[in-house]
Amino acid sequence: MSKKLLTGFGLAAVALFAIAWAAAPIFAGQALIRAAKAGDAAKLEQLVDFPALRDSMKEELNQELTRRVGNDPRLAERGLGALGMMLAPMILDGAIDTVVTPQVLAQMVTTAEAPDPTRPASPEPGDAKDDKDIHQAWGYRDLNHFAVTLTDRDHPDQHLALILERRGLLTWKLAAVDLQAEGA
Repeated sequence: MSKKLLTGFGLAAVALFAIAWAAAPIFAGQALIRAAKAGDAAKLEQLVDFPALRDSMKEELNQELTRRVGNDPRLAERGLGALGMMLAPMILDGAIDTVVTPQVLAQMVTTAEAPDPTRPASPEPGDAKDDKDIHQAWGYRDLNHFAVTLTDRDHPDQHLALILERRGLLTWKLAAVDLQAEGA
């Protein structure tokens, strides 16, 4: 009887651990969104790997800039595209290092938009979206990466995915973003 009881407890413990392991990124994502909406900078500092997030933002924005310059025939005709492509990464690096802060992250979560380094970091009054305007989709990308994809209902073709990365067994941190625009 005690052997069956121990086996039952062991199986229950394994099942509980598996559930906690699978649900941990959901809880981390919810905590991140709550902290961002509340403007809790201290909590965001705990939930975000800011150096990794900044590197991801630099890569994503450089790709977006490359796409835009490549699609603008006026720049290509004048040869300014190549010059812009040489200077842009240097300009973006410095801008992203100063722009990606807990406050800007909170703005990203509430608007589903990546920061624009050319605009002031503080949102204009009335820029904040209602919670119902931002659709959230949750899902694993692989065992160590989980995406919270935010979509503004007014712009359903543009998405901002917050990529949480596993750090240990049950710990997750925001480490990257994925800017997606369908048809781009």
